This record gives sequence, C-alpha cells and structure tokens, in this order.
Amino acid sequence: MQPLAFVDLETTGGSATKDRIIEIAMVLVDDDGVREWSQLIQPQIRIPLFIEQLTGISNAMVANAPDFDAVAAEVDALLQGRLFIAHNARFDYGFLKNEFKRLGMLFKPQVLCTVKLSRTLYPQYERHNLDSLISRHQLQTKQRHRALADAQLIYQFWQQATQQFSAEVIQATVKNLVQYSSLPSQLDPNLVHELPESPGVYLFYGENDLPLYIGKSINIRQRVLSHFSADHRNGKEMSLSQQTKRIDWIETGGELGALLTEARLIKHMMPIHNQRLRRKNALCAWQLQQKQDQLLPQLAWANDLDFGEQDNLYGLYSNQRDAQKSLRSLAEQHQLCLGLLGLEKIGRGKPCFAHQLKRCRGVCVGKESSLEHATRLLNAMSKLKLASWPYPGTIGIREADELHVIDHWCYLGTARSDDEVKALLQQGRPAFDRDTYMTLLKALKSSQIVHLSSQSKLKTHKS
Repeated sequence: MQPLAFVDLETTGGSATKDRIIEIAMVLVDDDGVREWSQLIQPQIRIPLFIEQLTGISNAMVANAPDFDAVAAEVDALLQGRLFIAHNARFDYGFLKNEFKRLGMLFKPQVLCTVKLSRTLYPQYERHNLDSLISRHQLQTKQRHRALADAQLIYQFWQQATQQFSAEVIQATVKNLVQYSSLPSQLDPNLVHELPESPGVYLFYGENDLPLYIGKSINIRQRVLSHFSADHRNGKEMSLSQQTKRIDWIETGGELGALLTEARLIKHMMPIHNQRLRRKNALCAWQLQQKQDQLLPQLAWANDLDFGEQDNLYGLYSNQRDAQKSLRSLAEQHQLCLGLLGLEKIGRGKPCFAHQLKRCRGVCVGKESSLEHATRLLNAMSKLKLASWPYPGTIGIREADELHVIDHWCYLGTARSDDEVKALLQQGRPAFDRDTYMTLLKALKSSQIVHLSSQSKLKTHKS
C-alpha cells in the first residue's frame, strides 16, 4: 500500500470557506517507519471562546504562530504521494483545499475517510464517530480535540483494523472507498468529499461555464453521484456526464428552500437540460367575466395581469392551445355550450354542434337559461380555481434557521437575519411563477408562518 498520512485539523469553526485552521497534525507512515508532524497556525481571525474551551488552543497560543501561507509548501510536500486519511475526511480535506486554493495551489490527494472505513468493516455497530471508536476499540489518548492526539487515534484505529482483517480485505475496502470510477474523468475525484450531505440545489456547468442542469435534493451528495452512477444506462445522463466540467451547489435549510431556489435559478439561468421548469412568462389562465346575464371565460395572460393579486383565475396553462383544450374537455364533461364559451362560431339562435349531438343542454337555442348555464360553468371550473393569497400581506416561512419571504405566491428570497428580511421586503416582487405557486400551495398547509410588515417581523403561527 502507498505511503499514508493520518491527518487531523483544529479550526475556528465548521465552515471551510469562512473559518480557518488553527492547528495541523499528521502521522506519516511509509517504508521508513512512522513519524509525526504538528504545527499551530495563526488563523488571521479570532478564535471563538467555545473553540478555546473545546481544544485548549487560545488566541495567545497562536499569536506568534506562522500563518498557513508560511507552512503551505511544507504541508504539500509532506502529503505528496500519500493516501490522505482522516476521520470525517470531508471536513479536513475541505479546509486544506480552501487554504491551498487561496494561495493558488492545487490540492488533489487521494482521500480515505475512516468513518466510512469503520462503517464498512464494522457494519454491526451503529455509531462510528471518534469517541465511539475510542470506546469500542479501547484506543489510547492523552488529550482529545488536539490535532496530533486525534491523528494518533486515527492511526491506532487503522492498526487495529489491519490486524483484525486480512491484507486483501483491507486493500479491497480501501480501493472501493478511495476510487469512484463512476465520476467522469474530467471532474476532480475528491468532489465526493466536498459535496454536502444536506438539502440544497446543485448546478452542473459545461464548457465556458455554460449552465447545463440544475437539480435539488435533500441530500446533495447522494443525488449528484446518482447522476453518474446511472450514466451508462441512460442516454440523457450519459450526455450530461460527458458535458459536465464543473459542479457547484447551494445548501438550504430544508426541502422547501431547495424547491424554491431550484425553480428560481432554472428560470434565471435557463440550463439546457432543464426543459420542464424552464417555462417562463408564457403563462395564461381563464378569467370568468360577466356580460349581461352570461358568464364568459376570457383568456388572461401573466404578462398583462398580476396573477398573484387576482381572485378570479382558473387553471394555469403555458399556451392558448392547452387552455382551450382544457376548457373543451370541461365542456364535454358537463354538457356546456361550445358556442357560448367561444370555442365554436355559431349564428345567433343557431344550435352549436354539441347540441346537435345532444351533448349541450341548449343554452344556444334557448332551451337552458343563461343563468343555469353560468351556474353549471362556475361549478365545473371550481376545481381549476387558483387559490387566493390567504394573508393580508407578505409572510415568511420558517425552515431551520432560514426564513423564506413570500408575497402573493411570489418568492422574494431567503433571509437569515432581520437586515436580510428588510432588504428583501424593499425589493420589487418578481413575476408570478407556476412552479413556485404549486410548491407554496402545498407547503403552506404545514409550515410555520411569520407575518411581515415593510419594516419588521410581527407574528408567528402554525399554518
């Protein structure tokens, strides 16, 4: 097996893009034996009190320590050609990759996560965090939450595992966990360690950063990898796999945030592989208008009316043909007059074609009153009626630590602070969107609602 590096970091927090490393340690194993390396790092930001209490590393301790720039070359040289092994490897790998990225350096080691290794080798156990491994395997430690001590624990676990299982089993398991043959060759194989296992939206880009596909999932990592695991069986996935040059993602507080963000991004970016959700602006609905004693459907377009404000709309269609087809089907089911509905041209007092086939009750020739026909039309179309906005103004929908700001079925954006809420309330309302409307119609039935004014949060209740 290739040379190994058992790595652990201590950081100022959990975000690889915002927080910084305060300590790096490695246990290096190769044919020459075992050696250790560790270094405190000046993070260039203040260490929070809870991190000081957890790790014992204070701001005073790192005051004169080198920053990452000063040790980057040494760290890179130590890791060169070694299998990068860490517990919850995505965390450590992510922090180091971001540090190297800030310096314009490429960081692409092969990565092995000992959490996944433990799950594979010891499936009979439920927990595989480091404390569980210490207890289960009686690992020896003098100090937890210091980088070198934790790196030593990972190495101890590795030693026990290699003693309990044959070399063939270990090699096959490591190979399976390290190599991800389903990933396209043009993508960084370590992408699997960066993708979060949380809800959100993912974006595939092609040549020249052309948006190819936008999707959503409650588990971004699992969904992204599923595209490539199935690419050999599906022509569309194969094409997407071959074209994808870069993958980005946006984490959200939950599934609702992912749905709303996906719909908005698709209509804004128009990725070529998203056909269904790319509908934009070509939206119409039937509006019932009173004309003397008759009730007549008129086609209304979202470009001309604010659908979010209207209370007299029925059905949502992407074109006139679909709208007329739906109305014709409704007329046939309920014996309505195609002539009166404007779907067939007839002379005054002349029967429509459906009446001649006994499929119209005869309002066209006076056998049924206009009021009776209007009543039946209203009842027939009631199932197609768009829901009226049930609140006096703008609301927020709580999801985890996020607040999705909604105004008359329109998604304004997501806020995480009062200032962000105020900024969203001050911007204009976007156009009515069918997919957002359908998502919110379902979500409002079980969401935690916050009533909003133009300046502040008011009242919260369970919808």
